[in-house]
This record gives sequence, structure tokens and C-alpha cells, in this order.
Amino acid sequence: MIIIIINGMLVLTFRPLSNGVVSSMTIPALAPLFVGDFEYYRSILVLPDDTRPATPARDLATEDGLSLLLERYRRSQPGDDDRALLSQWSRTYFAKLVIPTITANLVLGRELPVGLDTLEIIMGCDGLPEAFRIPDEGRPFERVPASPFERFGELLESNFEPLVVGWSRQVKLSRKVLWNNAANYIEWLVGALAQMGVPSNRLEDGRRLIESEYRPDGQRNPMYRPVRYIPRNVGPSPLRQRRQCCIRYRLPGLELCENCPHIDRPPKGAKLPESLAVNV
Repeated sequence: MIIIIINGMLVLTFRPLSNGVVSSMTIPALAPLFVGDFEYYRSILVLPDDTRPATPARDLATEDGLSLLLERYRRSQPGDDDRALLSQWSRTYFAKLVIPTITANLVLGRELPVGLDTLEIIMGCDGLPEAFRIPDEGRPFERVPASPFERFGELLESNFEPLVVGWSRQVKLSRKVLWNNAANYIEWLVGALAQMGVPSNRLEDGRRLIESEYRPDGQRNPMYRPVRYIPRNVGPSPLRQRRQCCIRYRLPGLELCENCPHIDRPPKGAKLPESLAVNV
């Protein structure tokens, strides 16, 4: 991970996450954030002048939309467990949307129009999100947000919340799993930005988002402490470990994640990731 200063502006270069997901963008107001080896990821967020076929994000929360999503994804990732398929698909969705959206928010103080009613998803040939089309470049906050829930409201309340509710109802996938899929990347990103030298005050709302047990309305915060750091006698220690298993191991050819909560006690039939199996 590298942080560079160009003309007084923070410029960030990301190495891949553990599952190979990275992101950047070509939108003019945001392009200076991501440079270097991953220039080709700059197309994750695009504007209306990108005319590739796309699916309205709102459709994904409907029964028909979700059925089409799973049918298409199943062509590249076989599996009969719809819960595991959706969970695995959502990880790419959350990672690719979280990284550019929250980085722009925290580093540039810029809110992007990523609510379900304005977002469109350009799918790759593998059935996974390839890019997200938004209606405009977003805008700087007119005033400092009063809380992390206000700062990230467009992403959390207008995108993640209706998707999580719709998906969990249709395939009976735990909301905790879906929220953990999203929060896992937010926790990683805030830590990565800190290590890269982004000033602490710019990251404060990111930290507060994952450290606040309750929302301002008194409801429990589903983003609260999504990972734990567990001391271990073998392998990496402390191990960055999710609180909820994403159940991807139920799909053919997929093993437990490196940060799975079941690493030390794998479910029957589940395979350890190669990087950890050699240490057990």
C-alpha cells in the first residue's frame, strides 16, 4: 500500500485484497485518488456516458431480479445453495462499491450518488459486478456530517439496507452474514488508509462507524466490530477473523476464507485455505 502526495492531494495506490479485489475510478473528480499498478481498475465507477448494458440496482432486491442474478452467476460458479451463491456474489458487490465510495467520502469529503434508485450495475461475463454507473460525480458535503451514520447514509440506508432486507427474505440468508460481508471491507479499508498515512481526523467517522454499537435511533448497528483479532498457536497470529462465516465453502471448489471464524474448527466437509492448511 502506497500513499503519495501530488500537488497537495492524497493519491492512493491499493494492492489487492486477499481475494484479489481492488478498485479505482476514472470519474474526473475522483481519478487522482487511484494510480499505479492498478490503473485498469479505474472503470469501477462510471458516468452515464458509459453506455454498456446495465441492470438497475433496485431490481436486485426483487424476486425476479434476484433469480436472474443467481441464474447468471451460477454459470461461472456452480452450486445449488442459493444462500451461499448470494453471499459469495455480495462479497464482490460490497468490496467493489465500498472501496471507491468510502475512500472518496473520507479522503475527499465527497458523497457519491450510490443509492439503489440511482445506481446501475454493469455485469461481467462471470455474472459478477464489473462496474457501477452513477448519474453524476457527486458533491462535497455542504457541512461536516454530524455522525458516521449521516456521512455514510447514502451507502448504508439507500443501498445496503434495502438489499440486505430483500435478499434475506427471499433466500433466507442471515442478515448478519450479509452485513458482515459489507462491514468486513469497511474495517479493512479504514485500517489500510491509516497504515498508508491518511490523517487520523479524516478517518474518524470510518472508525466510529464500526465501533458504535448502536445507531442514533437506538437500534443496534449491524456494522459493529465486524472482525476480531485472535491470538493463535499456529499460523498467522493474531488472525484477522470475521465474526460471521460467509458460507462460501458450501459451493463446489471453494474453501474457507483465510479470515473465516471456523478456521480452527472447520465444518464437516469444509476445506482450509492452502495458506493456512500447511500450518495446522
